[in-house]
Amino acid sequence: MADIHFENGDGTFTVSHRKARSHHMPVSHFHSTYEIFYLMDGQREFFIKDRTMVVSAGDVILIAPNVLHRTANTELPGHERLVVNIHVSHMAAVNGAYAEVLQPLFERDYIIARCPLQDLLAIGALAQNIIRELQEMRPGYEMFAQTLALQLLLICCRHVGESRTAEQLESPSPMHERISEVVRYINSHYMEELSLSLLAEQFYVSPYYLSRFFKEATGFTFIEYLNSVRIKEAKKLLESSSMKVNQIAAKVGFGSVTHFGRVFKEVTGHAPLFYRKGK
Repeated sequence: MADIHFENGDGTFTVSHRKARSHHMPVSHFHSTYEIFYLMDGQREFFIKDRTMVVSAGDVILIAPNVLHRTANTELPGHERLVVNIHVSHMAAVNGAYAEVLQPLFERDYIIARCPLQDLLAIGALAQNIIRELQEMRPGYEMFAQTLALQLLLICCRHVGESRTAEQLESPSPMHERISEVVRYINSHYMEELSLSLLAEQFYVSPYYLSRFFKEATGFTFIEYLNSVRIKEAKKLLESSSMKVNQIAAKVGFGSVTHFGRVFKEVTGHAPLFYRKGK
């Protein structure tokens, strides 16, 4: 079966299906969409927000907009996964009709759904139908695929809503838990002057150890992650405030507006003013 990558005209609905020995995720690790990550086969290490977790076949992760995530270990054996991205504009209409059942999705940065067998069979069938619709491209296939994806969302949110406790996936090792502490520190102090050596001193480890295991645990180098966090926060400010670009650059930790603009385009693919509300 050939890989599938579908994106509609305005980028509000995308689907990617892939069977691979290993996989490096695209450059953009946060976006203005809700993401459904469904691991159909195999096992992956997946970094999201501030921790790395082991994802197994049948697991579904639902990720809110603008939450950093990335496949962390691309050396694991082969896998098959389906990734669907749905823009917030589509979700707003659905939220009005199904607010109660979808409440977990709108309240959390991400949801892990490990559903019972009956739901797993339904999710598997929905995933296969999404893939088939995009392969055959019969009349109305995009809308049909979207309705299938929304059904998948509803099954997962209903399961999570009915569960008494939030599901957590295990970390691969104590080292990953230690790196999660570092990540949480960066998430809280990204606006300050940060360097690998400063963090290494803060957490009583060598810069070499920190550099090596940060990459292994998160999939990011230290500077890639720091820049991604800063740009994510800058994008929020561009969309929600009237602050000038140079003020935003300084607020999120960049000493140079020129450097900020260059990094912003590397991370998002666009210049900062592309995200200015009412541009």
